[in-house]
Amino acid sequence: MLQDDELLDIVDEKDCIIGKKRRSEIYCQGLCNFRVVNAFVTNSLGQLWIPRRSAEKLIFPLCLDVSMGGHVESGENYEDALQRELNEELNLDLNKVKFRLLGYLTPHQHKVSAFMKVYEIELDYEPNYNKNDFVESVWLYPHDLIKWLHNGEPAKSDLIKLVQIFYAKQI
Repeated sequence: MLQDDELLDIVDEKDCIIGKKRRSEIYCQGLCNFRVVNAFVTNSLGQLWIPRRSAEKLIFPLCLDVSMGGHVESGENYEDALQRELNEELNLDLNKVKFRLLGYLTPHQHKVSAFMKVYEIELDYEPNYNKNDFVESVWLYPHDLIKWLHNGEPAKSDLIKLVQIFYAKQI
């Protein structure tokens, strides 16, 4: 078993738990019926803090990504996972930042990779990110990020969809 091969809950189309599988099994089988959390860090200028994933990542190495993202492990709810991942990836305490839920997306309705809750965190400084997760970052306005992605900048598959869904007014 891989070190980061978490046990994840498998859910039905209504996001109710129907089983459990290892992350490696889920990805090997191409499943989308598991849960994740994603968050965008935004500043007072309306820019998004966008990191580049490390070369060691198993999927989407060296690609642009949402500010923070992770799997909801078996037994966790979305908010527990947000708190854990925020601490692991950005060294931030959920109780000490201003955040809000942007929305809830499903693979069948929104064509995203998993069941997900997407949050927004307000910060006017670059997070002290985990160097094992990310190698660099940039602050971008949503419309500039979309231009980068349309011009071929490699990115995690859901990034463009999430920016278009939640920041369409700014594009």
